[in-house]
Order: sequence, then C-alpha cells, then structure tokens
Amino acid sequence: MVKASKAIKAVKSVNATDQLTETVVKALQEIKGHDITCLDMREIKSAVADMFVVCHGDSQPQVEALARSVEEIVYKERKEDPLHREGFENAQWILLDYFNVVVHIFQKDQRDYYGIERLWADATTRHIKDNY
Repeated sequence: MVKASKAIKAVKSVNATDQLTETVVKALQEIKGHDITCLDMREIKSAVADMFVVCHGDSQPQVEALARSVEEIVYKERKEDPLHREGFENAQWILLDYFNVVVHIFQKDQRDYYGIERLWADATTRHIKDNY
C-alpha cells in the first residue's frame, strides 16, 4: 500500500509539472515569445528543477511583458505565484522560479551568451512552434 501511495504522488507531481509547463508556454505565446524551449530535467540528478522553460524577447519591454504574462496567467489558471523572481531591474534575463518549473526569459543576445540549452544539453528538449 505504501508503494502505491508513493506512485500516485509521483504521477500527481509529474502531471502538475506538465500542467504548469503548458500554462507557462501559453502565457509566453500570448506575448509572442521567441523560440520557446522546454528542457525536461527530471532524469538529470543534479538538476535544480523538473523543467526549465526558456524563451527570448526582442526588447526590454517585451521581456518584461513576457514575465508579467507568465505571472498573471499562471496565477489566474493555477493560483500559483513564483517562489522567487529576479531580473526585472534591467530585463536582460528574467527568472521566475515556480519550484518544479523555472522560467528563463532573455533578450536574444543574453540567451545566446549564456546558452542555457547548451549547458543542459543532456535534458530532453521540446521546441514549441511559434504561433504567429
């Protein structure tokens, strides 16, 4: 009975992570985030989260708008606020930490420079097709 309980909790956790990820993707698409990429980190022992969602905007105002869209839509649909948020001061790289899901929103040059996708190249990667 204990094993079944642990399995149910694991399934709920995976589903919650996937559902939150899809909500984040939807919020980024609303503000036309570019090259949205989901990095599934669940099989990586040293990972700090289950999922990274990465995208970039064309300008400081768009990066800020993308982050605000994520915060608003995630709260509206899932009643969750980020545990930690940083980068709003200059909006070069905004990070929203929802514990299991961490959202990285860059300006293009910063995304290229830091190379999150290269750093975590062993993660299972899913590229989201731009919807515009």
